[in-house]
Amino acid sequence: MLLREFDFPFDSRLIARYPIQPRDHARLLLVPRGGGPCSHHRVTDLPSLLNPGDVVVVNDTKVIPVRLPGRKRPGGGRVEIVLVKHLGADTWEALFRGRAKPGQVIEIDCDTTATVLRRGPLRTTVRLSSAQPIGELLQRCGRMPLPPYIKREPTREDRTWYQTVFARVEGAIASPTASLHFTEGLLASLRARGIVLVTVTLHVGPGTFQPVRESRIENHRMEEEWIEVSAEAADAIKHAKVNGARVVAVGTTVVRTLEAASLTDSVVRPMRGRTELFIIPGYRFHAVDALMTNFHLPRTTLLMLVSALTGVERLRAVYREAIGARYRLYSYGDAMLII
Repeated sequence: MLLREFDFPFDSRLIARYPIQPRDHARLLLVPRGGGPCSHHRVTDLPSLLNPGDVVVVNDTKVIPVRLPGRKRPGGGRVEIVLVKHLGADTWEALFRGRAKPGQVIEIDCDTTATVLRRGPLRTTVRLSSAQPIGELLQRCGRMPLPPYIKREPTREDRTWYQTVFARVEGAIASPTASLHFTEGLLASLRARGIVLVTVTLHVGPGTFQPVRESRIENHRMEEEWIEVSAEAADAIKHAKVNGARVVAVGTTVVRTLEAASLTDSVVRPMRGRTELFIIPGYRFHAVDALMTNFHLPRTTLLMLVSALTGVERLRAVYREAIGARYRLYSYGDAMLII
């Protein structure tokens, strides 16, 4: 398929700069997977849209405040470093915003400097020098790595807003945003309805949102990301399948995790390792029956994954309806439920 086929309807005025409060009051567009008209709801309606026995699967990864603003020394030019991968000792692979050559020293708050070791087209390697452990440094001086389409600086509130209620295992540099809509009250309502909730882990890294640069999407390669599916989660999903209940993935990261764990024989197995699974139209789903997800940017791997579940033209029509109804877009925006 051609990349230009994923130029979906878009209105930049609808990009949500802040989350709605309470989280579960976001709008929810119900999309019947088999066709037919969509209907408009709130996330608080989710329990009534699911059946007792359905299994809702969420991602329990926790976002690390890895965004470090700094200034070049000398000169004072502003740059920004997003730590991506620890390479050992004090060396890190990073996303880098700004201009700098190897050898450039970046002054960061908290008595910390970063020295540029290598520049590449996608990543930069830096060496950190700090008087404190990296964990303490990030908690004190790091900012939440909000996506660049949110045109504002991260605030202290984003440390709560950009973290899900399931966040448990540190390792992500971006939030599994579909889960941002959940509250403790909504979880209680789901359980009261007889809906099962289980967690899996995918540490969201650059692979999830790396731009597709190939004109034919089949030539794109996803970067590896760490996933984990526990025996308890696998058993709950197996039980649901045996009893005719649905497996509802909350977010594209959950889809990729469950599908990666079921590639061998179409049964979700306990798994701990890495995946580079890239789901595009034509993919046959093994584990996931339904998906709750936010509205994604055009030409992204996330949009391609959702298109694989609905069909490209069907999803294009869904986006036209959502844009016409002024749904809020992307990480802090509204959601859809494909079921």
